[in-house]
Amino acid sequence: MSLSAPGPRELLLDLFAAATQAAAPGPALVARLRSLELDQDRRLWILALGKAALPMAATATEVLQARNQALTGGLVVAPEAGVSPHPAISVVVGDHPEPDARSFSAARALGDITSRVAPDDEVWVLLSGGTTSLIAAPENGISPGDLRQIFALLLGSGLDIAAMNRIRKRFSRWGGGKLARALSPALVRVYIVSDVIGDDLASIGSGPCVPDATRASEVRQFLEGADLWSRIPEAARRFVRSAESGERPETPKPGEPAFARVTLELVASNRLALEAAAKRAAELGLAPRVVETPLAGEASTTGASVADSLLYNCVRVPIPQPSTAPVCMIWGGETTVTLGDRPGLGGRSQELALSAAQVLTGASGIALLAAGTDGRDGPTDAAGAVVDGDTWARITSRGRDPAIDLARHDAYPALDAVGALVKPGLTGTNVMDVVIGICTGTA
Repeated sequence: MSLSAPGPRELLLDLFAAATQAAAPGPALVARLRSLELDQDRRLWILALGKAALPMAATATEVLQARNQALTGGLVVAPEAGVSPHPAISVVVGDHPEPDARSFSAARALGDITSRVAPDDEVWVLLSGGTTSLIAAPENGISPGDLRQIFALLLGSGLDIAAMNRIRKRFSRWGGGKLARALSPALVRVYIVSDVIGDDLASIGSGPCVPDATRASEVRQFLEGADLWSRIPEAARRFVRSAESGERPETPKPGEPAFARVTLELVASNRLALEAAAKRAAELGLAPRVVETPLAGEASTTGASVADSLLYNCVRVPIPQPSTAPVCMIWGGETTVTLGDRPGLGGRSQELALSAAQVLTGASGIALLAAGTDGRDGPTDAAGAVVDGDTWARITSRGRDPAIDLARHDAYPALDAVGALVKPGLTGTNVMDVVIGICTGTA
């Protein structure tokens, strides 16, 4: 097989597209919704929350229309504006990755609609990644500024999403089962697109309809262990202490009546994306290998490790024999970035790619893509980047020092300078990140 056309970048983008399309929530959601027995006399509501909210809501309304089922009302909270899929559904925009006025407004809109749900109604909650920030609003006793500060500290802490959400749900109006409590005793069906390692339902979107097993004393211990307890606002510390002492109620716990009529189903995950990329790679004549260990830890350290592994496999499994298919390695997961003072612009996938580029320097016939499946990496318009053995030197030739950029978490301008960024736009799904490496020649 000749890989001269398409080139390595185009080939990697093809594999990435296969991954994101497979993780699209529509097909899997359709299968589940069509199997439901619907009560034509029961009022039905749709609450679609997260980065995949619009396509999930559109899928749900198509199923309802095909079955001549009426929809009483609904709400979509998404990262960008879009056309409502149904006259009864309102669309609002929240902020991500840190909440601000739009998120607070979205949280109020969610409160307004939950207050209209009657005990005998049915609610479909269509949940995807990004929900934590998109519907974030402070609990009583926490100011909007306090909540923004908490989110900012956690995002720069290096903690993984599960650890961050154990803390963020404590201070947010809807996380940690609080949406289920507000909807109870209505029948609530939750359909989830996972953006966390291990698909922990309590972590996805901060588990608005999932019991919170973490107690206030554990939240304080997590914050102390991350050296954040003294840095969060004093009001937040008082909030935690009051729950510890029993002055303030705990978050909803397992076994509470609020969850008696709640069902939870996972409809899409990172694993589906990886398997689809591997299938497409095989179709293109590559020899795919999905790495079982999920990506985690610091993005820069992980990027170097991934590049080392790719180099080893490309050298160990050389290409010269026509019967030997080119190597394609596929990873999935979600890394973290611990930000220092005055960080630059970028995201975890961009930082991983830039770090990998340093290790790949001088290697020929090897290329790597690192990208977020939602199409947006950190606070940027890029999903990630494609790098190869020339990327590091090319950045240097543009007058930048990529080592300084990496240290300053300023990967975006470095990668942008050499056209390495990947900008597919929002994909309508969010199942963490994908890293794909290929060997198209001799390293």
